[in-house]
Amino acid sequence: MLGFMDYVQQAFFTASHWNPDNSYGHLTATARDTLLYGRLYLPNSHLEALYLRRLSPTTQLKISCVSSSALKSGGSILLLLQNDVGKYSTEYLYSTDSALLGVRGLYNFGQDPREGASSPESEALTKAKTALQGKEGIGGRNGRFSAGAEMYYGLLNKSGGMSTGIRFTTLPSHSGFPYTMTLTLNPLMGNLSTTYAVKAGRSLALCSRFDFNFYSYESELQVGMELWRRRNLRQTDLQWVHKKIKGREGWDIPASSLLLAETVQGSDEEHRDENTAGVLKARVNQDWGIGLLWEGRVKELLYTAGILIDVKRKEQIFRGLGLEIQYSS
Repeated sequence: MLGFMDYVQQAFFTASHWNPDNSYGHLTATARDTLLYGRLYLPNSHLEALYLRRLSPTTQLKISCVSSSALKSGGSILLLLQNDVGKYSTEYLYSTDSALLGVRGLYNFGQDPREGASSPESEALTKAKTALQGKEGIGGRNGRFSAGAEMYYGLLNKSGGMSTGIRFTTLPSHSGFPYTMTLTLNPLMGNLSTTYAVKAGRSLALCSRFDFNFYSYESELQVGMELWRRRNLRQTDLQWVHKKIKGREGWDIPASSLLLAETVQGSDEEHRDENTAGVLKARVNQDWGIGLLWEGRVKELLYTAGILIDVKRKEQIFRGLGLEIQYSS
């Protein structure tokens, strides 16, 4: 589940053209955008701060700070330097917790994304060619296979770790349902995790995750879904007039008005996915632990309501209930 800060970062990435659609079509952007964000939780005086700076078209600096009395040292700072050139990406991090140093890397196999088609006409032509040649999925240009790894070391506690993973995801040119598969392994801790997510429809996404530990033989399975509720497309100011006078003798509708109405309606169709009124998130694990979350909006008011249910504990089925209200102007 994404937090409010995650949504703020996503909005900044989209506005600054930082790999917003996984096509790397905006790496030539030269804007050096900056984001400053702060949030205070009351009454426990928990403070969060975020600084994002676009250093270059492919480099970004992120500084996250947390101040809370619940933390051992009273707070922590995380510095993250990201570099994404399309074919590969790297991240360097430092955290004040245990003076942690880390490095991450991701490599995309196959065609260089920077050399891919950027225009809608070229993408449509490429999609038609690959469909005729039967090169769908991993073997063609409609999917991307990636591999990555991370290493970290704590200077204070003199301990380190590492993990590696692989990922396959479909590209926008894929003609079927978009899906993503991942496999991650932490050899030191013996943890293995696999995920599979698919967008089954315009308003429905399904996902699953399986975790297994080689040392303890413990495993966990979770299945989740997201269901979006869309706003009804409103009719333009001219459409209701056209319906009233349509077919009446002596009343002619100007061609320019019809063209304007069709243009506005087409624009609404293109931006339909952005008109989200709310989203329902649900998950269930192998022990019949159920979690439900609803995120909605009423004008400038954002609200989130969630509940945790344990079916096996009949004496106390409801494990938790939460409500969050935010105002966005």
